[in-house]
Amino acid sequence: MATNEKRLQQKGAVSFIRLGAIAIPLHAQREFKPHKSASILAEFDLDFFGLPVVSERRGTYYLVDGQHRIAAIKEWIGAGWEDQRIECRVYTGLTEAEEADLFDRLNDQMAVTAFDRFRVRVNAKRPEECDIKRIVERERLCISRDKIPGAIGAVTTLIRIYRRANEKVLAKTLRLIRDAYGDPGFEAVVLDGIAHLVQRYDGLLEDIAAAKTLANVHGGVKGLINRAEVLHKQTGSGKAHCVAAAAVDVLNAKRGGRKLPSWWKTDEKAA
Repeated sequence: MATNEKRLQQKGAVSFIRLGAIAIPLHAQREFKPHKSASILAEFDLDFFGLPVVSERRGTYYLVDGQHRIAAIKEWIGAGWEDQRIECRVYTGLTEAEEADLFDRLNDQMAVTAFDRFRVRVNAKRPEECDIKRIVERERLCISRDKIPGAIGAVTTLIRIYRRANEKVLAKTLRLIRDAYGDPGFEAVVLDGIAHLVQRYDGLLEDIAAAKTLANVHGGVKGLINRAEVLHKQTGSGKAHCVAAAAVDVLNAKRGGRKLPSWWKTDEKAA
């Protein structure tokens, strides 16, 4: 019996839950998109509704998977939906981190945005995502899609830099862009390009002087991107590498004495 109960708990027990008792936990959900629930409602069929997944804690059922379906069925039922019961798969005894981890596992093969997956993995205490968040916040920035000062939404690029280089390179990249361009500089191609620059020339770049020089390029960050576009068309190299090459040209134009080695003449291929 104990073995069966344990197996049942691991899988989640199926039970009818009152809709009014289901809450939406922001720590274990993707962004709610009204058009998705509207699409479900337009072709609503209980036979294909599936089982929402909830986590019961102290009498409240926190929705882990199925928020767009839940929104649709509330509209479908109409007034009095709070007292209607629907069949759910219920887990108990989970922490918030475990709920976030369960969401991540349930949606591993589903269309979850990279940003939502990153946010949920932070809530699930995944080491890599938590470390990246720590590095970003240490540089007086934040990970967000909101239009607020210091916000960075390009989480896929942050992860790529972190894996390709190290914590030091990511931190210096953020610092350099922050001081040179501010918020307009935190788009993916610029992040990736400046990270390539930092990784290759780190010992030759002094933070304050490099940021000041890059800031003075004509047109600011857009001017740097325009230079990179020209290089991209000329060489066919990746855009991030072309941003790095453009940055080297800008730095060398104002650099007295020893210049940085040309991006294109180093041993590392700019592919």
